[in-house]
Amino acid sequence: MSSSPDTSLPPIDQILDDFEFLDDWEDRYRYVIELGRKLPPFEETRRTAENKVQGCVSQVWLSSDVVAGGAGNGEGPRLTFQGDSDAHIVRGLIAVLFAVFNNLTPAEILEADPSGVFFKLGLRDHLTPQRSNGLNSMVERVKRDARQAQQETTAS
Repeated sequence: MSSSPDTSLPPIDQILDDFEFLDDWEDRYRYVIELGRKLPPFEETRRTAENKVQGCVSQVWLSSDVVAGGAGNGEGPRLTFQGDSDAHIVRGLIAVLFAVFNNLTPAEILEADPSGVFFKLGLRDHLTPQRSNGLNSMVERVKRDARQAQQETTAS
């Protein structure tokens, strides 16, 4: 019986619960880094200038794919995301971001306010201003992709 590492990201509610359980920020940073290790490998073909997130001190790439909604239930297409960074903590922030946004419809992404999640996690108070700006840039990138997918959906 082999025990392969779990590479699935927990849902955002689980991440919030886990954060409450951890007492100090050193443990919380380690947890965020561990979340980043659970990101699936980022395809080299996606490391393009178009997928590079501007406004981040670290190298960050985000890409999105539009997948068909549930058959027969009236749900529209959903967005899935892939991402990577050269910084361990930023990879973890990408994982948190994906736990918030992955597999939502463009409208749900545009309505979502991840700042409440970041506040609950205490990230705003424990990230450097540069990392906070980078996180904001990543959120804006996800929302831009959602706007673009929404426009393409309504145009077809």
